Amino acid sequence: MDRTLGFGYAKGSLILIFLLLSILFVWWKSEKSLSVTNISSFRPELYYWITILFSNTLGTALGDYLADDSGLGFGGGALLIGCLILLVVLAKYFTKISVVLLFWIAFVLTRPFGATFGDLLTKSADKGGFDLGTIGSSAVLFTILIILVITSVIHQNKIHQ
Repeated sequence: MDRTLGFGYAKGSLILIFLLLSILFVWWKSEKSLSVTNISSFRPELYYWITILFSNTLGTALGDYLADDSGLGFGGGALLIGCLILLVVLAKYFTKISVVLLFWIAFVLTRPFGATFGDLLTKSADKGGFDLGTIGSSAVLFTILIILVITSVIHQNKIHQ
């Protein structure tokens, strides 16, 4: 939509936000829930997959907009989306905002974060990246994954003691 139809990243992102919110609204009105843990029939599963399609497409367009058109670049885009994800995590623990709503917000934000952070790691320095290539960026991401898994296990063990 951004390139093929010539809408550009900003307009394409706005259209996708509207479509995503529309499908979530129809899903909620139809099923009275947006929870992904209770999907047990065709209609909510169809809503789920349509939502996934629009949210991933939106994430790509939004990530491209942040990195290319907003002036933030890869690092600035990743930092902005990372901070928004952090706010969602804090909202889960310190507010009464619906965890289902927070899930969907976080889910949508992970795609542009992955796109901008991945580009930050792999793109050449003259394009604003760290030029780590696929092996170097995979090593960084693997290290982050291991740290998060270990942290999660330690946290879960403290809860269950």
